[in-house]
Amino acid sequence: MVFRRSDKPVLKSLYSDIGDLRMEVAFPFLLKVHNDCTEGVITEDDLIEIIKMCISYVFRRSICDIPTNSLNKTFATLRNEIKTDDYMNSIKAFFVLRDDYKEFPDDEKFEKAFVSRDIYNMRSRNFILSHLENFGNKAPIIIENYTIEHIMPQNSNPRDEWKTMLGANWKEVQKTYLHTIGNLTLTAYNSEMSDNPFMVKMDMEGGFKESALRLNAYLVKLTEWNEQHIKERAKLLAEKAEQIWTYPEITAAELAPYQVEEKPAQKYTIDSYDINAFTRTLFDMLDRRICNLSPDVKREFKKLYIAYKLDTNFVDIVVQKQRLRISLNMKFSEIHDPKGLCKDITGLGRWGNGDVEVFFEHTSEIDDVMELIEQSYSKQADE
Repeated sequence: MVFRRSDKPVLKSLYSDIGDLRMEVAFPFLLKVHNDCTEGVITEDDLIEIIKMCISYVFRRSICDIPTNSLNKTFATLRNEIKTDDYMNSIKAFFVLRDDYKEFPDDEKFEKAFVSRDIYNMRSRNFILSHLENFGNKAPIIIENYTIEHIMPQNSNPRDEWKTMLGANWKEVQKTYLHTIGNLTLTAYNSEMSDNPFMVKMDMEGGFKESALRLNAYLVKLTEWNEQHIKERAKLLAEKAEQIWTYPEITAAELAPYQVEEKPAQKYTIDSYDINAFTRTLFDMLDRRICNLSPDVKREFKKLYIAYKLDTNFVDIVVQKQRLRISLNMKFSEIHDPKGLCKDITGLGRWGNGDVEVFFEHTSEIDDVMELIEQSYSKQADE
């Protein structure tokens, strides 16, 4: 996988995709799958399907801009979820049943993100355009021989022909769609095309009309380029992307054994605790600051405390009569506490997680308390 070597062209191509997407986090899981293939537990076709599934999972998440910090734990967990007597379905079920920040984006979410995402400024832009062009193509192109062309030009003050074609709101159209997939293609004549009008790009020597690239097949039928055509082309390319980076197919019957029937959970809110006006003020202040650390922070009201988590809890809050007791999910030796606010509760019975305890008793302490909480947050975010 690392050196992209295989005597099987399809595997060699997949290893190249793994490298392009920097999927090292999946190596421990994929090593197990390769070993199971070698030992005859699964077929080579199964191996190929599983690798494609992992690539689709990582790629779709990147398009949907889902943070990558949970991927290593996801693949480590997946390794232990394999059922040898139902190998493929156990892996598909694992992916399909992920939710929230571990989810495998379905076609609807993927398409919505794919058509609107700034593809041009993504590290994987050549990977994307190459696959869109070469999918199902028996004579694949070498992407390095081409450059990316903005059909609607990047020039912030384009020629009058462009302003007329794009309409009265041309500035908004350009701002919204310039770097999206609907407006991007490949050409060997980027400098010649420059910011010329659309029909000049179409009819010039080496222009769209003479292009053999599949990415330009939609363009040659047109005489103008506007918002409607950008959106139409983006949808067509998104539909192709869904075929390239597929969502796992599993029937309801195949999925059923892996679904846990959850009992209706008791719903708690901040009012479930013995809270008064003073401690409510403390809580609202602290809650706002913690949630603002990142959009990935999730808050859960538990029976005895309030939990804040990324992958697992990094801070828990217990409401007391005149203060908030805070548990940080760290070892006491890891905390940097120059003001000596923390208490070592290693081995002591407390509600919450971790070995560090600190109290929030007055609004003036908010910055000091947040400096400690941010250490626990950063530790988990970096893992």
